Amino acid sequence: MEKTKNALIVTLYMFITLTSAIPYEPELGSARIVFQTNYGDVEFGFYPSVAPKTVEHIFKLVRLGCYNTNHFFRRLLTCKMVMSENYHLRQVDKGFVAQVADVVGGRAAPMNAEQRMEAEKTVIGEFSEVKHVRGILSMGRYNDPDSASSSFSILLGDAPHLDGQYAVFGKVTKGDETLMKLEEVPTREEGIFVMPESVIASVMIP
Repeated sequence: MEKTKNALIVTLYMFITLTSAIPYEPELGSARIVFQTNYGDVEFGFYPSVAPKTVEHIFKLVRLGCYNTNHFFRRLLTCKMVMSENYHLRQVDKGFVAQVADVVGGRAAPMNAEQRMEAEKTVIGEFSEVKHVRGILSMGRYNDPDSASSSFSILLGDAPHLDGQYAVFGKVTKGDETLMKLEEVPTREEGIFVMPESVIASVMIP
């Protein structure tokens, strides 16, 4: 009887250990948004149960066409110096994030008054237990945790140092091949950013 009890305790401990190691992944809502770029399409799904205010804000921006003619860029995480003649060139760590620029300054087209009003709004930091792994959508912000507006990141690799610090609101549901192409586009360096030549051509809700 004692051996059976101990075996049950060990089995229960192993079950708890294994389940606690599985990353928390919330259920996706039914809505999808497709970002069309000149390198292919990327489809996004959303977590309204995790970040309801953020998801609502993003959808408003999309419905108003705020992301049209906007652009992606990559953030530098780690890099190495490569000498080329008289120039120091930085090699970008491709396994970090592709960031969608803030629409107020990132669009090629001018904004109308309604678009600008919505784009300048900020949302509270809806931080959660969802992990920052490849394909996750995570809001950009300044030092103020409630300063997120329209810029967000698409994770190109795992980034556990972002967990609990930035609001996860969705993930890529289709288009990983497009993300791989975006990792390879020619770029120019601007401070801690690297700017690709590609732009977001349009946004639609299927």
